[in-house]
Amino acid sequence: MKLYVGVTDDRWFRFLREQGPDEVNFWRPRASTAFRALQPGEPFLFKLHSPNNVVAGGGFFVRHSVLPLSLAWEAFGRKNGADGIDTLRERIASYRKDGVRNPQVGCTILVEPFFFDEEDWIPVPRDWAVNIVSGKGYDTAEPEGARLWQAVQERLHRYRWQETVKEPADERYALNPERYGSEFITRARLGQGAFCVLVTDAYQRRCAISGERTLPVLQASHIKPFAMCGPNHPENGMLLRSDLHILFDRGYLTVTPDYEIEVSGHIRDEFENGRDYYRYHGGSLQNLPKGNESPRRSFLEWHNENLYLG
Repeated sequence: MKLYVGVTDDRWFRFLREQGPDEVNFWRPRASTAFRALQPGEPFLFKLHSPNNVVAGGGFFVRHSVLPLSLAWEAFGRKNGADGIDTLRERIASYRKDGVRNPQVGCTILVEPFFFDEEDWIPVPRDWAVNIVSGKGYDTAEPEGARLWQAVQERLHRYRWQETVKEPADERYALNPERYGSEFITRARLGQGAFCVLVTDAYQRRCAISGERTLPVLQASHIKPFAMCGPNHPENGMLLRSDLHILFDRGYLTVTPDYEIEVSGHIRDEFENGRDYYRYHGGSLQNLPKGNESPRRSFLEWHNENLYLG
């Protein structure tokens, strides 16, 4: 198993430790290239800046993506490690120093984060170099990686947050290959922010119905609402233009299990309008995701039967 130790802003760490979030955005001030150090589900650990040369917590990797700062805030809010978008903007600007107000930032999405108390902080591995700026990868098949992960596991087993997990701690954090990779996305308890990023990327940043590419007006829509026990999983999501998202949520349009679009006559009857929407009626979804990120038939059936006005 791989793990990664990322150099972490102390303010980010301390703010989130007080919040106790279900997910975090470990942002980087610039739109870095794809992060290939980890598979989904593998541990990403937080190493505090000097003089605190310690590993103080971590989380489990879901996805790395690049987003405008405004959308990173929209997706994760205070889970970006700041109390407001202006604070986040100031921190990013202090690293970039280019004056861009809405820059593209690298977003490493982590779920099930954990934050150790100071007495449980772990000294950095013995081969950690003082000139490392971003982070360093380790492998549990090698001595330093195995030693570090063992120390992390020992602390995880003692922290109360893992008591909410159904699996015994020694099974959940064992070196089980089935926990990692695509299987993790299927089983993980994803938060709203992770859901938004996964759905956005799955649809290649295009509206599933209209093909619109203007990212600020695109929204990750739940097929079965989260408030009605719909999961934060790509199979329960579609990327929709904001107006289409509203109509979908209110039952004025739906998508059949065969991925055909249906637009309700209620738009015309109630609002004496809707020409721009009826042109989608009878069409098919565009740029469907592959594999387990495509809309699940059972969720579409639920929407047809329970929300669609017909």
